[in-house]
Amino acid sequence: MPELVVAILSRDSEQRNILQLLVEGTRVARTVQTFSTLPLASTDPVIRRIHDHHPDVVLMDIPAADTASAIRAIEVLHQELPLAALFVVGSMSQPQVIVTAMRSGAREFLERPVNTNTLLEAFVRLATSQRSTQRDHVRGKVFAVVNAKGGSGATTIAVNLALALQAAQGQTALIDLAPLGHAALHLNLRPAFTAYDAIRNLHRLDSSLLESFTTRHEGGLQLLAGATTAGEVQPSAAEFARLFDLLASYFRYVVVDLSTRIDPVTRLVCDLSQTVMVVTAADVASLWSAARIQQFLAENGGRERLGLVLNRFRKVSGLEESEVARVAGMPLLWKVPNHYFAVSGAIDRGVPLMQHDRSELGRSFAGLAAKLTESDTVAKRPAWSLFKIG
Repeated sequence: MPELVVAILSRDSEQRNILQLLVEGTRVARTVQTFSTLPLASTDPVIRRIHDHHPDVVLMDIPAADTASAIRAIEVLHQELPLAALFVVGSMSQPQVIVTAMRSGAREFLERPVNTNTLLEAFVRLATSQRSTQRDHVRGKVFAVVNAKGGSGATTIAVNLALALQAAQGQTALIDLAPLGHAALHLNLRPAFTAYDAIRNLHRLDSSLLESFTTRHEGGLQLLAGATTAGEVQPSAAEFARLFDLLASYFRYVVVDLSTRIDPVTRLVCDLSQTVMVVTAADVASLWSAARIQQFLAENGGRERLGLVLNRFRKVSGLEESEVARVAGMPLLWKVPNHYFAVSGAIDRGVPLMQHDRSELGRSFAGLAAKLTESDTVAKRPAWSLFKIG
């Protein structure tokens, strides 16, 4: 079964067809789509179309008569698709073009005309590089938490889920991307930095600097705090993608509190997540909102990642769980019992529910953490491999 997903860009239709045949001929990759234009700006619709396919490799042909546009396209692709490896095809008789292409973000420069073996060798080099960087290290899982409507309890769920994961598994980070961050208040922390400070330093961000931007809770959980003022200038989607790539390489679990944020960043984070929890109450307005949130988040696919978390749950006669799931348009993942005064008191004191020994709510969050990680306790997930057996 093919492992690598490849997008092809070339202005020449014959070259596009040749490259597609070569990709399929390697037997380790498949072409998801070909494009006849080169993106020269981050706003080019081609960028969004490529991004929707989540390619592992972008294979681009450099037109001999317009190398300047090709270099610009490489810069744009490298910036806007940081998770994809960029392979370019061109003439080896133009050394300055080769150097500039590599400096602009190309991972491989392949001499035209390319053959199947050359392309296969490049794919193998990519796989070997990824295995060497991931050996004995499994990339972390991202869990996103979003409100169906304001006040549904996403921050409470995110904070206590993160604490439960830290207690059971360790190496957990909580990322507050709410429009106005409240996670620090729930944890009684006073962060010196926010997630936006980390993004502003992406050009020099490594694991050590990233950790310095976080605030550590007494239980070991590390918080990357949210905005403290309304109207924080928003980074690009590519910058958020680079941040989460680093987070997933450093932490075993990353919990993201999106709260009531519904924008392209929310969609991006949810696309990068293993599970997206839409937090809702069981009333009509909340379930109606949950259905609309589901439609927004599933626009690019990935509907199977979405799950409903019923907060402040009480058994009501005549209310069937199957009906709740049908109205919301997604399966019911978990139910958190209704203890309003315990929750409000915990927030006011800055003592999360997970720190309340043997409480029903604490057991519920521990159960949710166990459900989300049940496959992880059986065996470690293998590192990505180019060659899949079976």
